[in-house]
Amino acid sequence: MDMKLILQSAVDGILMGGIYGLVAIGLTLIFGVMKIINFAQGSLMMIGMYVTFWSFEKLGLNPYLSIPLSAICLFVIGVGIQKFILERTIGAPEHNQLLVTMGIMMVVENAAMALWSPDPRTISIPSLQESLHLGELLINKPRGIAFLVTIVLTVLLYWFLHKTILGKAIRATSISRDGSSIVGIQVKRINYITFGIGAALAAVAGTLITPFFYTSPVAGSSFVLKAFIVVVLGGLGNFVGALIGGLLIGVSEALGGVFLEGSWKELVTFALFILVLLFRPTGLFGRGGK
Repeated sequence: MDMKLILQSAVDGILMGGIYGLVAIGLTLIFGVMKIINFAQGSLMMIGMYVTFWSFEKLGLNPYLSIPLSAICLFVIGVGIQKFILERTIGAPEHNQLLVTMGIMMVVENAAMALWSPDPRTISIPSLQESLHLGELLINKPRGIAFLVTIVLTVLLYWFLHKTILGKAIRATSISRDGSSIVGIQVKRINYITFGIGAALAAVAGTLITPFFYTSPVAGSSFVLKAFIVVVLGGLGNFVGALIGGLLIGVSEALGGVFLEGSWKELVTFALFILVLLFRPTGLFGRGGK
């Protein structure tokens, strides 16, 4: 087996794993605070992709400059979803919450099909077509940028949650909703902000993959299943674990493509998932490690 091929695949897997981790961080943040399994995370990511795509097509805006725009748009949408729909499900059985978020996902995806058709779209930026050389290895520019942005956002989120008053309120709410209410924290407001942040992170992930991935109403579905696997691997509610879990899934998927043919490469990812469930049910890094 060519060692260069293995190393190149591992690098590609790490870069892609950053995107999986970013989607999963928003997912695990929402679960950690509200205990809601958000199946709509992939469709929110898809909206972020369309914000970036149309900003590029209609305004000529560089995809990376549209990151604030997509993040703000999805933050507002996320707050609206939480305030008018999901807030009513807080405390309801988990399967009810799951069905509601699945319903939101289907509504969003079908609305996108009606508005923009199911046809996949891509954008082309010549300056991003060339790869960077790291010795004998090649770094895909868009994936490299996506990975760096993911690391920066993870560090900023960690700082926000641990060093700011609002971040500490979010962490307190994730530990005890009743206790947070007693000390004066407005739990509903924290719910709105948390879901908004989770949606904004999905939007940023969508923006980051638009330069190298097709944009379509079902594009988010390609990522949401892996995001759930990543969340379980890292530990429910543990966003640092979600990032590391994303990297593990990215590498396992890439190396699986080297050693196995076709769709068999997915076997490595699911085998890793099953092993963690069997021997470490709370995830590799435990739960609620924000």
